[in-house]
Amino acid sequence: MPYLVGDNVADLNMITEMTESQRVLRLLRQYESRNVTFVSRDGSWPVVWHRARGVRVWDVDGRQYIDLTAAFGVANTGHANPRVVKAAKQQISRLPHAMGDVHPHPLKAELARTLSQITFERWQCGQHGKTIFGNSGFEAVEAALKTAMLATGRPGVIVFEGAYHGLGYGALNVTHRDFFRAPFIKQLGGFAYFAPFPSTGPVSGVGKPGMSTENRVKLEKTMAAIERIARKHPIGAVLVEPIQGRAGIRIPVHGFLPALRSWCDANDVLLILDEIYTGFGRTGAWFACDHENVVPDLICLGKALTGGFPLSACVGKADLMDNAWPDATGEAIHTSTFLGNPIGCAMALAQIEELKAAGLIERSAILGEFLLQQLGAISAPSSLLLNPRGMGLMAGLELVRRDCSPATSEAISVLKEMLLCGYIMLAEGEASNVLSITPPLTIGAVDLQRAVKTIEHALLKCPR
Repeated sequence: MPYLVGDNVADLNMITEMTESQRVLRLLRQYESRNVTFVSRDGSWPVVWHRARGVRVWDVDGRQYIDLTAAFGVANTGHANPRVVKAAKQQISRLPHAMGDVHPHPLKAELARTLSQITFERWQCGQHGKTIFGNSGFEAVEAALKTAMLATGRPGVIVFEGAYHGLGYGALNVTHRDFFRAPFIKQLGGFAYFAPFPSTGPVSGVGKPGMSTENRVKLEKTMAAIERIARKHPIGAVLVEPIQGRAGIRIPVHGFLPALRSWCDANDVLLILDEIYTGFGRTGAWFACDHENVVPDLICLGKALTGGFPLSACVGKADLMDNAWPDATGEAIHTSTFLGNPIGCAMALAQIEELKAAGLIERSAILGEFLLQQLGAISAPSSLLLNPRGMGLMAGLELVRRDCSPATSEAISVLKEMLLCGYIMLAEGEASNVLSITPPLTIGAVDLQRAVKTIEHALLKCPR
């Protein structure tokens, strides 16, 4: 390892005594840009992944973990799913790369058709869907924003407080958190207008019909804000996550999506749903909008689309897409080198087939109910209030102190303790005080139950 050798024998001895994880993290510290990989001073975070299978991950030092994140919600059919891996291997040996928007390959056409079938054709809205492929989720969002601009001629977009739609410069305009936006605010276009997100309370009201007075007031406040924005600015689209993931697994009050759909129809505005996180069975349905039978004009997909390869999609109603985008003339006005990559398309087709064949969407709904029951039964330390919420296998446990302040340090303490106990978790929300549980949909009830029990024990070790 000549690139690690220091200036003296002591440095060399130190290097040879490193674990493999320490060696990798040292390399990253030396050669990766700052502000990417966080490494704690006490060495408790992060672990360095080596391989994964199903719901389990092994690090480079041989330790085993249960993944309660599905690697950012990607591995819905389980890590290294055999059907998906087989499709990837076959494709990479035959055609690893094609020519995006110039010379296509068959799987791009097949996947576009399949995405139409599981969205607009399944929704029976009278037409099929058309797709623009991208590489990352934020690219699907930016394709949707461009489509709305071309279709309506109106630049304004209504989005919601807490929204996370990615960090590319187009998507950053519609991402709410100041942490992400502030360093770049001078270069942002300023076409986004934020309305309150009417999130519901703890587990008791999640996804249930009917509306309390409190929730009705929240929804009325949101719709009134939308009306005020629309009176001041030319609005072409409303962009929304059916459930806000990065904001802390925030679930809107029942009736929110139908209200947006009605408002958009009445005002000739497009409804864009960002289902990058919530799609492909995560919430116990193909897409979260299915829970309230709302059909968007455009839907943004990514993460679990392939189960592990960079591919995203913006799917829109065919007539909308045709009216917005001109015919191709040999030079596309929106494209990329890896557009519709063959490996990604092969994996996506296999991933979608596996979701169907293994009944993973129905499984997510059933296990999601079980998980919420388990979270609701946790005995909270006297210093904390616990607010569980979720839909399908997209759940969060919010930690709040008795003075109503976010219990950030306690949540971080739980994450570290869980990692020591062999569980990989993340904290969500602006204050990082919501423990999120978004495992592969292949996880079993026993693993979920043990994970919740471990969370309960970890809470007892929180600093008081």
